[in-house]
Amino acid sequence: MPESPHPFQTLTPSFIMDAVESQGFRCDCRTFALNSYENRVYQVGIDEGQPLIAKFYRPGRWSDAQIIEEHHFCLELAEHELPVVAPITNASGDSLFHHDGFRFALYPRQGGHAPEFDNLDNLLILGRMLGRIHSIGAVRPFLHRPTLDCRSFGYASVALIAGRFIPDEYRPSYEAVTGQLLEAIDGIMADVGPLRYIRTHGDCHSGNILWRDGAPHFVDFDDARMAPAVQDLWMMLSGERPRQNAQLAELIEGYSEFCDFQPRELRLIEALRALRMLHYSAWLASRWTDPIFPSTFPWFNTVRYWGEQIIQLREQLAALAEPPLELP
Repeated sequence: MPESPHPFQTLTPSFIMDAVESQGFRCDCRTFALNSYENRVYQVGIDEGQPLIAKFYRPGRWSDAQIIEEHHFCLELAEHELPVVAPITNASGDSLFHHDGFRFALYPRQGGHAPEFDNLDNLLILGRMLGRIHSIGAVRPFLHRPTLDCRSFGYASVALIAGRFIPDEYRPSYEAVTGQLLEAIDGIMADVGPLRYIRTHGDCHSGNILWRDGAPHFVDFDDARMAPAVQDLWMMLSGERPRQNAQLAELIEGYSEFCDFQPRELRLIEALRALRMLHYSAWLASRWTDPIFPSTFPWFNTVRYWGEQIIQLREQLAALAEPPLELP
């Protein structure tokens, strides 16, 4: 039997323009697909106006309540004059729209380029902005969006891969190293003690920050969730340990101007990195029926990939045993 078409194949230029025009805009027939895999995102030309960004949500991933909660967080940050790209609301205050079975949101177009994390001055600015974001994120919790934890990012990811994807020749090695990783992560979490979970961006890498005119603009809060504050900081660190310590010092100096940072969270950095590694493989696996994934990530789910993945997980297991980064 032929495979059923993926839902995103419905998103033709005509469909996209009809959806945007359902919110009172008039399109000029120009649509341009932007890089996005989890959802589908398009730049849409508007008659007598600036282009808009239309984001169509992956069916079944988030509930309406979870998406609206993300939008409200962005709008709350924007109300405090923070540089986030928040969704456009209609006259009724709605930001999540529906069109022929799809949910979508509209955003203003924001120009910029990825920030240079090697520039310590940039990190000081980013730290200040994240401190302001987290000071607001700590005011109240998410009620509908999930929490970043070892159960969902770790155990569930390993179960998916081990059950359906890992080649038989690598199964013993994969199960051994992931079992050790999960045990080590659980131990670190227990050693750190009770954590303060706040509303975070959740996926704060360079691709989700647009730098323009000497300032960052934070975009794509699609992975926003309750997490320790350090989740939004550690992805900006790179290089050898002395370099990371210097980067961290700048981030925290700026961050601490607006929000208190708990140094014990530094112990979580490598644990969070390990969870991201596990979750990333599971994310690719869970999206493999979406045609864009096999064509974009052809190296995934090959024998070579799993061999290299096991080596990387073993290296990460060793990193978990290293002393955490330190503040000056």
